[in-house]
Amino acid sequence: MPFKDRIDAGRRLAHALSKYKDQAVCVYALPRGGVQVAAEIAAALRAPLDLLLVRKIGAPMQPELAIGAVVDGGAPIVVRNEEVIRITGTHAAEFEQICIKELAEIERRRRRYVQDRPALNPEGKIAIVVDDGIATGATMRAALQATRKRHPRKLVMAVPVAAAESLDALRPEVDEIVCLEVPEYFGALGYFYQDFHQLSDEDVIAALMRFPLASVQD
Repeated sequence: MPFKDRIDAGRRLAHALSKYKDQAVCVYALPRGGVQVAAEIAAALRAPLDLLLVRKIGAPMQPELAIGAVVDGGAPIVVRNEEVIRITGTHAAEFEQICIKELAEIERRRRRYVQDRPALNPEGKIAIVVDDGIATGATMRAALQATRKRHPRKLVMAVPVAAAESLDALRPEVDEIVCLEVPEYFGALGYFYQDFHQLSDEDVIAALMRFPLASVQD
């Protein structure tokens, strides 16, 4: 069943996550697409909302090949793909240089999106990581691994729709998956939305503004 838009998807996911209402929950969105979905969940659960800014660390000679990822969230966390690092022969200094560049881009985006809002601390809480759908799952995997390193009491991944094989591959990373649609044939993510327009930076900022600064303080 297609979703009307990301807001509709978020409201349906919020219903599926209703058992977490008024508990110690942090909701994290992968921008840009996941932000409108996550905002509906955070509002329904009366929980704070934050962003997980993820940047791929591409191999020096093959930028599209991920040798790792860096994830924002207060103190950034680096996720390394040791096998691909070895296969590509990437030296430690090369990895570090690319990582520094991607961290700078994350910092630029965080300043643009959240300015001086304090990052949420999920330690000892229920962390719900949200996107508008999962195709390959590479970005989500990095986001989940980084969130796990911050020691939440429970780690939940919530998405409206996902490819079955990607969903299966991500199961070991989380304590619970909430996914409304797992189609037999995935195709493109936009197939599952009547309105799947690209969100702007302003859309992300507007979603975050629904949650007062005081509500995100630890």
